Amino acid sequence: MRHVALTVNGSRHELELEPRELLVYVLRERLGLTGTTIGCDTSSCGACTVLVGGESVKSCTMLGVQADGLEITTIEGLASNGQLHAVQQAFHEHHALQCGYCTPGMVLAAVSLIEEGKATSESAIREGLEGNLCRCTGYHNIVRAVSAAAAGVS
Repeated sequence: MRHVALTVNGSRHELELEPRELLVYVLRERLGLTGTTIGCDTSSCGACTVLVGGESVKSCTMLGVQADGLEITTIEGLASNGQLHAVQQAFHEHHALQCGYCTPGMVLAAVSLIEEGKATSESAIREGLEGNLCRCTGYHNIVRAVSAAAAGVS
């Protein structure tokens, strides 16, 4: 077991973790943050995407002990004071989800894409989100939502 201190959605947590425990399971099972979904366990789908230090990371590819000292944002940490994050609001307004399983990871990947200044065109958004799969939509409304959020319009 290893002692780890990490900050998740602004709250510091100190945990004893097995060195092989994946971050996705730490978030879901240890911290109860079930908005981070498990889709494939192979890093193919992106459903488990979170922000680590502001960057989009598939939490099924990162060990919990690797998060020691880092700041993590999950879907539960995006809204502020009861107000949806601009990307969450855009996803809602542009009907950019169906079943919702991929949505948390897709939203966090989009936040990272926008913050990195890479959501500059439809093709750039599609390329930036290619590591996040949605089995329900044709991605059209997702791209529209990300574009609207990037432009500051919902």
